[in-house]
Amino acid sequence: MSANTADTYESFAWKIPRKLHTSGKPEETSETPQHSLRLGVLISGSGSNLQALIDAIENKQLTEVEIALVVSNNPNAYGVQRALKHNVPVIYLPWVRLAGTLSGEMSESEVKLTALLQLFKVDLIVLAGWMRILSAAFLEQFPRQVINLHPALLPDDGTGHIYTTQDGTHIPVFRGLHAVKQALDAGVKVTGSTVHYVTPEVDAGPVICREEVAIMPGDTEESLHERIKAVEHRLIVEAVRMCKSNI
Repeated sequence: MSANTADTYESFAWKIPRKLHTSGKPEETSETPQHSLRLGVLISGSGSNLQALIDAIENKQLTEVEIALVVSNNPNAYGVQRALKHNVPVIYLPWVRLAGTLSGEMSESEVKLTALLQLFKVDLIVLAGWMRILSAAFLEQFPRQVINLHPALLPDDGTGHIYTTQDGTHIPVFRGLHAVKQALDAGVKVTGSTVHYVTPEVDAGPVICREEVAIMPGDTEESLHERIKAVEHRLIVEAVRMCKSNI
């Protein structure tokens, strides 16, 4: 982050307009320019899925899509360096572990995040390894505009405790931070990755796309997670493409 960016960050007035966030589409005119889908990518770690999006945009796999802003709650996240290397706007936003869910209000950190996303006119928020739970009050500001990658298979509507695989096998639905380990511990033969819309209930939103991944004999949590990540890199690009057609 440059000194100028830091100064701007410190002096920014964290105020949210009364109007809820909209897609930012320009008003209709006889010469309305084509609107690019503006992504806000939230990261906490390595940013490999951020890199997948950057590569897809630069290679023209994703057209009329741009990353408007990357936000990291971790100043040491390697994803920050990925963004800087590709001249993508990035900011470190310290995250206070004081949720506003009990009062039905956003936390101070969510207020700041909302202001940033609105300032950069973000259309779609992508949680790419974002390790913080967002409150219902925050999600209300961006209805059906927040998507998440989850390293397990979710049912179509995101709810329920059983997933039916392509071969008809019923397996448990694994949610939370340790979904890969849960799949290994359960002894299932297949797991996968899902991109879904984010709802107040964790890892339970409507599915956008998903793909199954076979669990191999001798798989460890690390080896299985690496194969799932390779799938995630394809899915996140496909999910953004699908969301673009719906916004």
